[in-house]
Amino acid sequence: MTRLRFGTFLAPFHPAGENPTSALQRDLRLVQHLDDLGYDEAWIGEHHSAGSEIIASPEIFIAAAAERTRHIKLGTGVTSLSYHNPLWVAERMVLLDHLTRGRIMLGVGPGSLPTDSAMIGLNPTDTRELLEENLDIVMRLLRGDEPVNATTRTHTLVDARLHLRPYSDPLFDVAVAAVASPTGPRLAGRYGVGLLSIGATLTKEGFDALAHHWGVMEERAGAYGTAVDRLKWRLVGLMHIAETREQAYKDVEHGIEQWFRYFQKVAAFPQMAVAGGDVREMIDFVNEAGIGAIGTPDDAAAQVQKLVDQSGGFGAMLLMAHEWANPDATRRSYELIAQHVMPRFQGQAQATLDAKARATETREGHAEQQNQAVAHMTEKYQKELVDRG
Repeated sequence: MTRLRFGTFLAPFHPAGENPTSALQRDLRLVQHLDDLGYDEAWIGEHHSAGSEIIASPEIFIAAAAERTRHIKLGTGVTSLSYHNPLWVAERMVLLDHLTRGRIMLGVGPGSLPTDSAMIGLNPTDTRELLEENLDIVMRLLRGDEPVNATTRTHTLVDARLHLRPYSDPLFDVAVAAVASPTGPRLAGRYGVGLLSIGATLTKEGFDALAHHWGVMEERAGAYGTAVDRLKWRLVGLMHIAETREQAYKDVEHGIEQWFRYFQKVAAFPQMAVAGGDVREMIDFVNEAGIGAIGTPDDAAAQVQKLVDQSGGFGAMLLMAHEWANPDATRRSYELIAQHVMPRFQGQAQATLDAKARATETREGHAEQQNQAVAHMTEKYQKELVDRG
């Protein structure tokens, strides 16, 4: 089987009003924990308003996280490319590529919060159009050596080029975010890069959105003569796992309501709208609407398998980071997924199960041989005593 990668998509989501310094340190510790557990990827968000998603520069956070980790790849999840000069975005990512020795990934999107873009005079239509223009510039800079001249609504580039080439050969992973509109898969297909399907399981249509995303990617790839790879397709989902369902339900009483209310009443991001009036309705919505799993490792594995079957296959399962549970229970959830779910989709579980089965089948015969060996050596020792007199 193809090894499915696992990771996290860390916006992050913290309750407004709490200590931001402490919250950011908690985020860094989480990434360290995932690195220790063998997770493959962590994607860090960029937001500038609404009080909960408090990382303004994923690049700065990644630089700090890279010094605390050894193996996990770190991505911008996502850089709101429409807000930035595309030349400087490319420059910063190449710098991070060198600093991390190739552990960097670039995720781009138009920006999810209208309250962000409004502060720089852009509306959601503007940001989607700028994403297309700016991504074209970024890819030309990263993939070629020719100078780039371009004028967008927000920036002018004159003979722009990078003065460092990427550390990664030929280039680090690039991915475009997709929630509801075809913008992300259109661009991913055009440039032959990856796709981050963030909200596919949060929409009413659920898994149908996944087929739509991949269909658009293939159509655009065919139109532009590029190639798309399912291994570069990452799906973002919601989970909280404990040893029992009862424990998982009790765990999320800590903070699931705050997360739901953020999308219901604060963030002007209707594509992420979630239903639920009280905590039990929220739990039921996650489990029954097919958007995630609150329960046991078996429930988590079933959700991942459902996504694999419905999508036709993808490369990475990213767990949307949240603080539904307290920090200890949250870390335990990631541990249980690493211990019991990841091996099922990474070719590691069956080998040990097969070895156990083989040992079980032959145990009786081998046990008898062991007893015979002990009896033989005991008899031999007794004979030695007799011979010695």
